[in-house]
Amino acid sequence: MLPKCAVFLAIVVAAGLAACNRGEPAGDARPRVALVLKTLNSPFFIEMQRGAEEAARQLNIDLVVQAAEREVDVEKQMQIIENLIQAKVNALAVTPSGSREVVPALVKANQAGIPVIVVDTRLDPKAAADAGVKTVAFVGSDNYRGGQIVGEFLVKASGGRANVAILEGIPGHDTGDSRVRGFREAIKATPGVKIVASQTANWERDQGFSVFQNILQAHPELDTVFACNDMMALGAIEAISAAGRTGRIRVLGFDAVEDARRALETGTMIASVAQFPQEMGRIAVESAVKVLKGETVPTDISVSIGLVTKENARK
Repeated sequence: MLPKCAVFLAIVVAAGLAACNRGEPAGDARPRVALVLKTLNSPFFIEMQRGAEEAARQLNIDLVVQAAEREVDVEKQMQIIENLIQAKVNALAVTPSGSREVVPALVKANQAGIPVIVVDTRLDPKAAADAGVKTVAFVGSDNYRGGQIVGEFLVKASGGRANVAILEGIPGHDTGDSRVRGFREAIKATPGVKIVASQTANWERDQGFSVFQNILQAHPELDTVFACNDMMALGAIEAISAAGRTGRIRVLGFDAVEDARRALETGTMIASVAQFPQEMGRIAVESAVKVLKGETVPTDISVSIGLVTKENARK
């Protein structure tokens, strides 16, 4: 029989080994980078996560990906950021759910000495300046130019005559606001292209359906809808089908996600602007690692965009 002290020591050693086997290996010195997305209920952000994870594997870093359930839940996103600050991540990449609202949480990251990279959606310049928030870089597309591309396409496709409804993103959200501004700029010299309704559907497919259903009832003359993302566009397509008007209303989207590409192939959507979220995720992680190594990264890293139609949906 073992002495009591030996039994006690064995128990302590076993408990210590069990603790070491829980979670990350003991002594793991890899940098820990957090990517906070708006949601993981969108194909766009799922693709962004894939790009980030691939970069993390290649660079051998510990990547933490978290998101609120809905894009509109800014408070939840702020809570996630604050929890990650408490967990002492080494770097933070975030796609802001609110261009202004998220600023205070990023100030806390600054105070904790955590470098911040903003992805996809820019911070509100005034809110950021007023708070004194510092960011290392912005990684994303030119949303204003994307809106222009859609508007220019519509002017040509419609022969300069269209009655348009716009499905906007979250009000005050830089991404959607920039797309709308670009679209309006592109059509302003063509008086025959008229915007007869413009309402938010908060980036969501079900709201795209219900909001556009109401718009259709109020404006039966509509022949075009520009949705600031494909999820709202897909909801609008469902509303058009429910109204028995498939094929009679042009649908324009943004993001060129897989379901949108299928809609382009079948003709229920006529165009969408492709972004490359996987590339955004990859660059965000790579930039974070460079910063942690003391390297300099560009303050504005642009990811390309392009128009997708039926002809190039699978290219």
